[in-house]
Amino acid sequence: MANSISPFLVVCVVALLASSVASATVVEHSLYIKNLTVNHLCSDQVVTSANGSVPGPTISVHEGDTLVIHVVNQSPYNISLHWHGIFQLLSGWADGAEYVTQCPIRPGHSYKYKFNVTGQEGTLWWHAHSSWLRATVHGALIIYPKPNPFKPNPYPFPTPYKEVPIILGEWWNANVVDVEKQGLTRGHTPNFSDAFTINGKTGDFYACSEHDTYKLKVVPGKTYLLRIINAALYNPLFFKIANHTLTVVAVDAIYTNHYVTDIVAIAPGQTTDVLLTSNQSVGSYQIAAQPYITVPGDPPINRTISRGILVYDYEGPTPPLNPVNRVALPAFNDTSTAFTFFSNLTGLTEGPKWVPVPLHVDEHMFVTIGLNLIPCKPGDATCEGPSEQKISAAMNNHSFVFPETLSMLEAFYFGVGGTYIDFPNYPPSRFDYTEPSLKSDLTSIFAPKGTTAKRLKYNDVVQIVFQDTAFISIESHPIHLHGFNFHVLAQGFGNYDPRRDEKKFNLVNPHIRNTIAVPTGGWAVIRFQANNPGVWLMHCHLDMHVPWGLATTFEVENGPTPSSTLPPPPKDLPECLISDNILRSSKPGQVVDAE
Repeated sequence: MANSISPFLVVCVVALLASSVASATVVEHSLYIKNLTVNHLCSDQVVTSANGSVPGPTISVHEGDTLVIHVVNQSPYNISLHWHGIFQLLSGWADGAEYVTQCPIRPGHSYKYKFNVTGQEGTLWWHAHSSWLRATVHGALIIYPKPNPFKPNPYPFPTPYKEVPIILGEWWNANVVDVEKQGLTRGHTPNFSDAFTINGKTGDFYACSEHDTYKLKVVPGKTYLLRIINAALYNPLFFKIANHTLTVVAVDAIYTNHYVTDIVAIAPGQTTDVLLTSNQSVGSYQIAAQPYITVPGDPPINRTISRGILVYDYEGPTPPLNPVNRVALPAFNDTSTAFTFFSNLTGLTEGPKWVPVPLHVDEHMFVTIGLNLIPCKPGDATCEGPSEQKISAAMNNHSFVFPETLSMLEAFYFGVGGTYIDFPNYPPSRFDYTEPSLKSDLTSIFAPKGTTAKRLKYNDVVQIVFQDTAFISIESHPIHLHGFNFHVLAQGFGNYDPRRDEKKFNLVNPHIRNTIAVPTGGWAVIRFQANNPGVWLMHCHLDMHVPWGLATTFEVENGPTPSSTLPPPPKDLPECLISDNILRSSKPGQVVDAE
């Protein structure tokens, strides 16, 4: 009798495989925020760390998993953690934006971040969202595609031999909290970093750093997926490997059409996935991370380079004694190279997680961004900024102030009025935004302070034109939007002109991001759908610009169904200074208009 397979067994096997495809797990980690002594540049420095390492641990999940992070604050500072790029669908309480979605975790306290990873895969990261602590409190957050036994290679490109997170950072031989405080107190730009780092290593460019160099070992003829993250506080960066080309396949956890380049430009907050093939002669090759300086003139910015080494494994009797192949880098202010990189990225429309551009727009916004001043009294010793004033920053002439007694999301949920005022769709007046004489124009350089929010209906489609301004100086501002991705429709230099520049919109296959590097002295246009109720921060990812006020928020109302309504806060949400009686006397509802 011939062997046969039971139809029932086939059905069971198929059902089992299908359930494994759809299954999701709960992934739990504990992060202990505590002091750590690190030796760089010939000296010891006490820093704040996660689990005693810089960078902190890489957190890996699959799409559909629920991530639970127990954060225990053993440091002397308030802390909150932001999961940069995570949508936080109906879990805004876990976004980690200090005083926007939660109050900070105080020393000696803890908080459990819990959220589902929905509709996303790729390279993101996590970092502190308090003071300048993200300089050393950060790590990679890798979202792998859902396991699928019918699809051995889950990526829209050949399976890489190995995957390597590359975190680019900055290092201060000082307490970064004190550096920030000094800048804010005196009203001037704080001290710039002393070094750049690759995966926590400074590299041999710096003193006492010969043995503090990142090394990447590769096997000849293999392809590697490098997951590059810019965790620097203040600098866009160029990243390059000597004699090797890189193929960009994703940015900000969204797949792109393949873009072959020998250099990557990456702004603070952004991620870029590239394929690297080890197809050169066996030897050693420099890896370099160098600042891209977007302020014109000769600003006192760190002009050093973090260097690592890519080393080919050699299995012969004796390795070749070839010298290290040195990397050729662009000028520090090479805006042309940076713009070429950013403007050549396009979205992979047939790839996973691609979302078409919404064609109908409900809210048109034109948002000016840049630095401003705070007026000072004559002779005030704390006013060491331009024109003896204090430096500030603003969007649409509103300089953002974070509340300190109640988070904005609690105010939204409990209907507490008077917490914030409306953010306008346009600046108060039109002017020549990039005119160099604005640098010293004291008639319009001062911006009022306040806590602002732009109110949106659920599912509104929002288009924003970001316009850089020349107040104090033009500069490339990396603008990060919490809670959403957006399509990058176009970007350019000078003043945005709708009659000319709308013709440049890519509505077919624009790349998608959560952080856009607005060109220095230029503009960028983005579009997103507000399908996530809550309060979401939008801010410059140059860290000093945030306390100066280069931020605002979006308040997105609840949708019509329970599945589109923000749930109540978790019981262990960190407490603010406000009395609990205010919240106990309130019911969930929309925030009333500010008086």
